[in-house]
Amino acid sequence: MNTEIFGVMLMILLTVLLAIPLGSYIGKVYSGDRTWLDPVFAPLDRLFCKAGGINPDKEMNWKQHLLALLTINFIWFIFSMLLLMNMGWLPLNPDANPSMSADLAFNTSISFISNTNLQHYSGESGVSYLGQLVLMLFQFISAAAGMAACAVVFKAMKEKHAGKLGNFYNYFIKSCTRILLPISIVVAIILVFNGTPMTFKGKDRFISLQGDTVQVSRGPAAAMIAIKQVGTNGGGYFGANSAHPLENPNYFTNIVEDVCILLIPIAMIFALGYILKRKKFAWMIFAVMMVGFLLLLIPAVYYEMKGNPGIGKMGITQPLGSMEGKEVRFGSAASAYWGISTTVTSNGSVNAMHDSFTPLTGMFAMLGMMINSFFGGVGVGFLNFYIFIIIAVFISGLMVGRTPEFLGKKIEAKEMKIAAIIALLHPFLILAGTAIAAHLYAGNPTAYASWLNNPGNHGFSEMLYEFTSSSANNGSGFEGLGDNTAFWNISCGIVMLLARFLPIIGPVAIAGSLAAKKYVPETVGTLQTDTSTFGIMVFAVILIIAALSFFPALSLGPIAEYFSLYRS
Repeated sequence: MNTEIFGVMLMILLTVLLAIPLGSYIGKVYSGDRTWLDPVFAPLDRLFCKAGGINPDKEMNWKQHLLALLTINFIWFIFSMLLLMNMGWLPLNPDANPSMSADLAFNTSISFISNTNLQHYSGESGVSYLGQLVLMLFQFISAAAGMAACAVVFKAMKEKHAGKLGNFYNYFIKSCTRILLPISIVVAIILVFNGTPMTFKGKDRFISLQGDTVQVSRGPAAAMIAIKQVGTNGGGYFGANSAHPLENPNYFTNIVEDVCILLIPIAMIFALGYILKRKKFAWMIFAVMMVGFLLLLIPAVYYEMKGNPGIGKMGITQPLGSMEGKEVRFGSAASAYWGISTTVTSNGSVNAMHDSFTPLTGMFAMLGMMINSFFGGVGVGFLNFYIFIIIAVFISGLMVGRTPEFLGKKIEAKEMKIAAIIALLHPFLILAGTAIAAHLYAGNPTAYASWLNNPGNHGFSEMLYEFTSSSANNGSGFEGLGDNTAFWNISCGIVMLLARFLPIIGPVAIAGSLAAKKYVPETVGTLQTDTSTFGIMVFAVILIIAALSFFPALSLGPIAEYFSLYRS
């Protein structure tokens, strides 16, 4: 047990120690300061800008930034639909995987451009090598788009008065070439040397210990796994994701992949401190997020290491904890840590089956996605947190009878309306989607019998988890749900689309509006936003608005299931 806990502590420590210098580096990249990688990647940046006809020095306002972001994603969506619906006859398909249906291609295309990577197909058998390579590209594009949007907000927060907020394409390209690509190369090399395949050959054949002939899928896996972790994408090359021995061969690769999940989301906070020259403010944000993360992590690790009470009633000892749906090479503690890491971010990769978590651990995983602002995805995690900062500043200003101000800019009705809409959008999408699905199933359980392998409280949790994962742009799932149907493909696709782009549009619009306002110098009475008091205020706003909105739904699912385990 002590060894497992040490492994969890090691991963947390490594992540933070690496994120601090990486944050300074990211801050330099977005500020245009010189970095030690400039001689290597500056020519690559210029090549992309020249090929795309981009002037990286041309300033854009916030509306132009959003137009560029939406245009890029729309073009890639159309391209993805055409490819996935025709990949059966396209090249790089040695295993003859079939083309996707229109509804599955719709879901998958939105899933990958929205950084969700929700997979209603089994990776190695559902997509050709060409499809995997294109989806790998999308994992760069979606992550870089979120980081570029976050860089725009950083720029707006920094300037005392600015209608121009840098160049979106410049931020986008640098996010790919200067940040995501170098880290992904290092991670991919580590994975290759530990046994992850990187080949364009078809399935391999071997004789098992039982004498059976087994066909093993392979392909260009290492490269895709690296960016899936680094960019908080989570889309697995293999259907079992990082529980698959070729995708995550051993405990060392488990540490590397798990560190990558939180690395850039944490580093973006320290990048903010570098850009604004407000390190204390960055540390306040980090502290709030880390406290929230630990409040979800600690009980999750405890319950998984404690074991399943239902199995305990049968007189079966569980010295390794609750091991249903987990890999022995990782254990219960590392599986719980991954489960919380991947859900507080928008990663969604798994090294254990979340459907097999004990009820309260499943609830904590859902809460991480429902709150969706304890680190979050690369870039967009801070954008979600930024909304709660705006609300907290507004409430704090009203409490002391002053006009709410944030970094020298007055927060007025326009900004608050946008913040309120974005804050309420997430609960609405999750709860409305779950209500519709529950109504359909309850009204005709025979017609929708293929949906749920586990009717009852756990079945409700499976549907709640699916819409939570879609709205949080996470992509993990309680896989007892039969999700490759027209209803789930289309409904989840719509939720992913709205939940990805509206929460980006809102914060960028608020930041752009504030940046254009007159700067008000700080005085003795100005609300200090880099203090522990304000940190507690932000945490309270997150708890009240985000967490408590979901308590009734959680009571019907994981909480009711938890108490059912102790019935005599």
